[in-house]
Amino acid sequence: MLFEEVANYYSKLEGTSSRLGMIDILTEMFSKAKKNEIKDIIYMTVGSPAPPFQGVDLGIAEKLAEEAIATATGAEKQKVEASFKKTGDLGLSAEQFISASKLRRMSREKFEINEVFETMLKIAKTNGAGSKDAKIKMLANLLAASTPLEARYIVRFALGQLRLGAGDATILEALSKAATGNREFKPKLEEAFNICSDLGLVGETLMKEGKRGIEDFKVTLFNPIRPALAERLPTAEEILERMHGKCAVESKYDGLRVQVHMDKKNRRVEIFSRRLERMTEMFPDITSAALKEVNAEKVILEGEAIAYDETTDQFHAFQETMQRKRKHGIEEKSLELPLRVFSFDLLSLDGESYLNKKYSDRRARLEKIVKGNGMFRLSGRIIATKPREIEKYFEEMISDGLEGIVAKDLDAPYIAGARKFSWIKMKRSYKGELSDTVDLVVVGYYVGKGIRTEFGFGGMLAAVYNDKTDMFETITRIGTGFSEENMRTFKKLFGDIKVAKKPARVSSLVEPDYWVEPKYVVTVRADEITKSPMHTAGRHKEGEEEIGYALRFPRIVSNGIREDKSPEEATTTKEILEMFKQQRKTKVGEEA
Repeated sequence: MLFEEVANYYSKLEGTSSRLGMIDILTEMFSKAKKNEIKDIIYMTVGSPAPPFQGVDLGIAEKLAEEAIATATGAEKQKVEASFKKTGDLGLSAEQFISASKLRRMSREKFEINEVFETMLKIAKTNGAGSKDAKIKMLANLLAASTPLEARYIVRFALGQLRLGAGDATILEALSKAATGNREFKPKLEEAFNICSDLGLVGETLMKEGKRGIEDFKVTLFNPIRPALAERLPTAEEILERMHGKCAVESKYDGLRVQVHMDKKNRRVEIFSRRLERMTEMFPDITSAALKEVNAEKVILEGEAIAYDETTDQFHAFQETMQRKRKHGIEEKSLELPLRVFSFDLLSLDGESYLNKKYSDRRARLEKIVKGNGMFRLSGRIIATKPREIEKYFEEMISDGLEGIVAKDLDAPYIAGARKFSWIKMKRSYKGELSDTVDLVVVGYYVGKGIRTEFGFGGMLAAVYNDKTDMFETITRIGTGFSEENMRTFKKLFGDIKVAKKPARVSSLVEPDYWVEPKYVVTVRADEITKSPMHTAGRHKEGEEEIGYALRFPRIVSNGIREDKSPEEATTTKEILEMFKQQRKTKVGEEA
C-alpha cells in the first residue's frame, strides 16, 4: 500500500467525529493492506514505532524537526519556527512548506508504507555521536520526497503527535471487520492482545494465519500480559455473597504494580509497569533480587513494589514510591527509598501458562518460588468465610498504612486485561458521602479567569471510561484545589496535547475552551455522585429527560496525575453506577 493512501485515510480519520465512522475508515484501510504491511500500519496508526513494552522512542524534538523541514524545502529555519508558532502544529507547517517548495520532488516512485515505517524505525534506533545530524538528514530526505499530506503525518508521527484517536478496542474491532466481515471475532482478538500486548502482532497473525492463529496464541516470556483489574464493593457481606461464601483476602499495597519476567539461565530480567512500559533500567535492585530470591528458571509474576522505611517499620506514601520511577539518579534514590516487592500472582512458570489455573493453585505454586524475607515477599492474605473476618483484616491493613484489601475468588482464572468480580477491592466507604477516590481522564481544559489567566489554566473537563463502547464520558468539571505549580504543570501537559475539535471517542455535552487527546489520568476525590443533565457518564432516560451522573465538589488529590495508569484503566462508567448505588451504605465495621 502506498503511504499516500495511508495518509488519505489518516486525513479521513481526522475529519470524523464518530467512533463508528472511525471503525469504518480503519476497516477499509486494513482490508486494502497487504499481509506484510498490516503490522507497520497498526504501529503507525497508534503513533508508536513499536509496542510500548519495547521502549523504542523516535527521539525527534521540535527543533530537530524544524531543521529537517528547512533542509527538505530550502526554507529558512526562522520561517519554519514562525510558522510553527502560528499553527501550533509542525505537521501543518511541514505540509505548507512542502506545498510551497520550489525544489523538485526526488526522481523516484511513490513511497510504500513499509519504506516510510522502516525509515522512521531507523531514525528511532540511531544513537550516539553524530546521531542528531543523521536523524535530521534521514527525516529531511523523507520529507523532500513526500507529498504535502504525507509530510503532515510523517512529522506528526516523528514527534509522537499523530493523535488520530484510535484506541486499542477500536483497532481490534476494525481488524475483526476487515478479516471476517463483522465484529464477532473481536473478543478472540482481545484475548490474544491481552496475553501479548502487541496490537501489530495480533493484526499480522490474523491476516497471515487467520482465526486459527489467533486462537492458538500463547503466553511468551518478555511479552507483558495485560494486568487483571478489580471491581469494587463497599461491604464485606456483598463481597462474600459474590464469592459464594469463601474467598482469599489480600493486602492492597499502594505502590507500583510490576510484572517481572525472568530467564535465570540467561540472567535476563525485564520489569514492566501496569501500563506495560519497560522499566528494567530504573530498578536494578529488583533485577538483582529476582535472580537471587525467586526460585524458578523461567517465570512471569506480578507484584506491588512499595518504598519502605526500615528505621520506622512503615511503608512510604504512593508519591514517595513514584520517585523511584526515574531515568537519572537511580542508584542514589534506590538507597534513599529501598523497595519491597509483594508478589501476589503467578502468570507463567517454566514455559507453562498459569492464566487458566485457579487462583488457589497459582498462589500455592507462588508460595513455593517466593519464600524469603528479602526484597521479594508474598502479599499478606487470609482465607475468609465470615464478613467479620474480612472487616477485621481490612481494619488491620488500614492501621498499617495500606490502602485496603483485595478479595479474590479461589476458583477463578487470571483474567488478563479485564475488570471482573473475581477480584474485588474495598476501601473506606462512609455513609452519605463518596470517600473513595476515582481516576478520571482529562478530555479538555479551561483557560480560567482573573488571576488564573496568567497561568493559562483554570480547570479541566474530566471523563470516565465506558469499556463497553470504548468511549470517554464526561462526569465533572474540576475548577478548585489547584496550586500555582499544578496550574503551570497542567497548562504545559494539556497544551502539548490539545486538538482542534472534540476527539471521536469523547462523549460530551459540555464544551471546554480546549479539547485534548484523552491521555492523562487524574485522581479525584468528591463528596458524592449525583444525577446530572449536563454530563454523559451513564446517560439514560428518566421520564422525559436524559440524565447522566456527575461528581459533587470534585478536587484533585495531590498532584493528581496517575502516570502509572492508561486512559483505559480509569474508573469505568459501570463502576460509577455501582458507586452511586452504594455510596449511602454503612461504613465498614459500623452499626447501621
